[in-house]
Amino acid sequence: MSDKSRGKLAKTLTLFDVYAISTGAMFSSGFFLLPGIAASYTGPSAYLAYLTAGFLILPAMLSMAELSTAMPKAGGTYFFLDRSLGPLMGTVGGLGSWVAVVFKSAFALVGMGAYLALYIDVPITLLAVILTVVFGLVNVFGAKETTALQRLLVATLVSILAAFVIKGLIILELPEALYPRATYGEFFRSGVIGFVTTIGLVFVSYAGLTKVASVAEEVENPDRNIPLGMTLSLITATLVYTLGMMVMINVLPAEELYASLTPVADAGRQFLDWMPYDLGVILIVVAAIAAFASTGNAGILSASRYPFAMAKDKLVPNTFSHLGRFGTPTLAITATVLAMVAILLLLDVESVAKLASAFQLFLFGLVSVSVIVMRESRIEAYKPGFRAPFYPWLQIAGLLISFWLIVEMGILAIGFTGMLTIACAVWYQFYAAARTERSGAIFHVHARLGANRYEGLERELMGIIHERTKSENLSFESLIARCTFINATSAKPHRVLEVVSERLAGRTEHGPAHIEEAFGDLTASGQPLGENVMIWYRALDRLEQPELVIVRLPDTVEIDVPGGEAVHTLMFLIAPRKIAGLDLRLAGHLAEIVQSEQFVRDWLDADLDRDRREILMRDDHFLHVPASAIPLLVEHFGQTIGDIDSELPGSCLIALIERGDQLIIAKPHEVLLAGDEVAIIGEPEDLEKLGATPVAEIRSDQVIAPLARVEPWPTTKR
Repeated sequence: MSDKSRGKLAKTLTLFDVYAISTGAMFSSGFFLLPGIAASYTGPSAYLAYLTAGFLILPAMLSMAELSTAMPKAGGTYFFLDRSLGPLMGTVGGLGSWVAVVFKSAFALVGMGAYLALYIDVPITLLAVILTVVFGLVNVFGAKETTALQRLLVATLVSILAAFVIKGLIILELPEALYPRATYGEFFRSGVIGFVTTIGLVFVSYAGLTKVASVAEEVENPDRNIPLGMTLSLITATLVYTLGMMVMINVLPAEELYASLTPVADAGRQFLDWMPYDLGVILIVVAAIAAFASTGNAGILSASRYPFAMAKDKLVPNTFSHLGRFGTPTLAITATVLAMVAILLLLDVESVAKLASAFQLFLFGLVSVSVIVMRESRIEAYKPGFRAPFYPWLQIAGLLISFWLIVEMGILAIGFTGMLTIACAVWYQFYAAARTERSGAIFHVHARLGANRYEGLERELMGIIHERTKSENLSFESLIARCTFINATSAKPHRVLEVVSERLAGRTEHGPAHIEEAFGDLTASGQPLGENVMIWYRALDRLEQPELVIVRLPDTVEIDVPGGEAVHTLMFLIAPRKIAGLDLRLAGHLAEIVQSEQFVRDWLDADLDRDRREILMRDDHFLHVPASAIPLLVEHFGQTIGDIDSELPGSCLIALIERGDQLIIAKPHEVLLAGDEVAIIGEPEDLEKLGATPVAEIRSDQVIAPLARVEPWPTTKR
């Protein structure tokens, strides 16, 4: 089954894409419009305000990076707040983020007009509307196409700004640049209060840094690429903001800088006049256009993922979760574009965008709370690939910084944040509350105080884990290919554990007693994996590969285990401890399969070992056919599996052989015979290269009847 058909977004974004989205979302008004206003508030200390704001964004960035690597799903802030604080706060985070990003993105496209007006007389609003539609169409064609444009815009932007900063510092000589012109007066023009106010003003210039969290589901190797990409982006932005502000303060007279809406271009005229045809200023205008365009483009990309993710959780109409022919959430993108167009035509975009910045600060504070809740929940499946340092002091600092800056922005900002929060809560109460039974990780914190847990979150987190790493994914298919199925005649936990331990001991160096001890008391452990399915998983030393035993109870019965009412299937998984997190990744695969809509019906109807195995396999990574159906294998009948595997395309491996009434694990020394059936695992594109003949076209004398054998339930106890 393809990702598209499952409503999943393809993982196509690289480290450079993460960097481009984060960086492109920052350099617009923060650098090309705000410097003059910032300098008018605090004087020559404005560059220190930018530098300080760069440090103050660290708690939010590091917290967002941790959550993004633990739960790399579309929706970013929405998904984190929903799974940590519950669907009410998720709705506030999702709808509020969407509104804030839409306003900020619309403002960025309007900002292009101030620089274009230096050379071209264009109607600013009309231009912004056209660009919104164009960027919307690019987003519809796919994240890869969107980020290709983003790469070009950011590469152009950063190159020109780097040249601007370096050339300016060379002319000024860096030591002297620290001491601005005397015309600016005191270093802190308005004292400490003015300096603090300026920090609050420019802090939102860094807010775009975390936009990449909303597309985390589409990032390759998120454990590495998200925190690294965000860090590189922050370093770039802090250097350009701080040093660029230093250049502008030194080359422009105070009053000219205070009044300028195009400060970078005005500064460029002072030391780039040696370039012919006013080329220096033209390049700065190009950089400004690239900055505003990249902010608008990245804004549409990230904003559209909020309704997409919320629709999958039934917080907004389900139609927003549908993917179009290009594998993108077309309706969510369309709604985002239409909202931006309406804002451009009907509202004072600049005023509302500033108020939306206050709501973003509010969300930064909630994200810090989310990290605290997720860690204190002690959910075993919460396994971030990156952990924010200095816990919990960093998160407490992030919370205090956010609310302090909101207060500094004034009563209008506080009022807008409050009204938007109330509006989102009203939507949840009247539309979504009756459609969801989900609760957040905060219930797990309550559980430590004696309240209820929400077990569904643990199952979902396990289902997320496997998506974070692609390289080990095929170990799941190999595990299912050699797993053992047992039809139980007893539902007593101690008897089930005895039988399971004996089966696992037969495939490992561990004795049954050691395995029993590792699993412990079944009545006090285990996780609900899905409807009527429980799993126990452990990591063990001296284990070369994971092993799985699946026990089918006689009928759906009550069993004395956690959440064990009406359980029909028990799963027992062991994995090598030396491969960190492998047990959780494999449990995550199982959770994804078990929680699918058709699982219960198919599973309960399956009586054959082979049928059950195929239900648990991801069908796009698994091929089960007679060996005679694959031309390449026909050429190698009589050879060992070790020799044959080296001839198979790409990631393909023979995992299982069915020969008569035997089920054989495909070890390298096993010989493939003409009458065998094989189970082959591999990436979908590699399996297609095998060119297998459809079973319906194979002669009946070449097809082996499927095995009906299942491990018998022992009649005697140890």
